[in-house]
Amino acid sequence: MSSTIPDRILRKTPSLEPFGMLLLFGALTALPIVLTLRLVEPALVLPVLSLLLFVQAAITAIAARVIHVRTSVANLTLWDFAGAFTFMGCAAAILGEPDQAALFFEEEAAMRPVSRP
Repeated sequence: MSSTIPDRILRKTPSLEPFGMLLLFGALTALPIVLTLRLVEPALVLPVLSLLLFVQAAITAIAARVIHVRTSVANLTLWDFAGAFTFMGCAAAILGEPDQAALFFEEEAAMRPVSRP
């Protein structure tokens, strides 16, 4: 039995692509928040932020559909960003109208049958 030992071990250098995607996501998330806080009156911050995040999610989804970028080392794609922007937009919409969210949960609780132990 013989084995060969290579003279040099080739190692791949770590890719900086996941860090770039994370930086892009952070910048695209912070930009609408900062603009909304600066330009809109306080009562309308969450509804406007929700709309901006939904628009940003739609633009990101269109870009993901058109561009077909290969998945990176961290398996982050533009579809992930579109989902994250949608999720944040839903959260901002719910927090912007807490009365509506509370009413929804009260209706759900009223529809559930009362169970006794």
